[in-house]
Amino acid sequence: MTALAHERPETMTEIRTEPQHLPENGPGLDEVVWQAWEAMELPEGYRAEIIEGAIEVSPTGRYSHSEIIFQLKEALGEFLRGGDFAVRNDTNILHQGSAWVPDLFVTARDTERYVTDDGLGLASGAVRLVVEVVSPGKHNQDRDRVKKRREYARADIPVYVIIDDYDNKGTVTVLTEPQPEKADWVGVHRVPYGTEVTIPEGPAKGFVVTEATTGPARAKK
Repeated sequence: MTALAHERPETMTEIRTEPQHLPENGPGLDEVVWQAWEAMELPEGYRAEIIEGAIEVSPTGRYSHSEIIFQLKEALGEFLRGGDFAVRNDTNILHQGSAWVPDLFVTARDTERYVTDDGLGLASGAVRLVVEVVSPGKHNQDRDRVKKRREYARADIPVYVIIDDYDNKGTVTVLTEPQPEKADWVGVHRVPYGTEVTIPEGPAKGFVVTEATTGPARAKK
């Protein structure tokens, strides 16, 4: 199959306000962020994540977004049927103060040993593959293409799949061989919609993302 030349996405400018005076015996900034995230009560249809030290709230996706997730979950679930691994979503994945809610991920069918002590979600070590379907808008695109790309590499998740309606006429990127210390990936395989791409390793090894999942190449949006 033909891969497009990889173009590293430009990192968005991030503005962070650091407190000038923290209480001497009080919690640090990371702990304050974590406590705020734990205490959040969002209306139905929203999710909150901690990504690179900041809380991000986002709504559920539009129909085309949910349709890709539905098609992929059906196909990947069938591929994994009868084995030791399963595909899940709507679950907090936690790693060293970060908290993510991936669109889809592959984990052991029996997840009991990976549930965090506080019961808030699963430790990132449970995840063998993670999928994000990119939403419209620069902030959303930067989150999946840049921030989560770095976060999932730091967590040493073996495979990250990005399905992106907004990259040219639509692309699927499969990232492998994470480098946690560099927050980056060695293996990068990016193809246009309509070109099949095969998961190269892990429980989903051999699974093919096809046009049946992504739909055809689209006019640039």
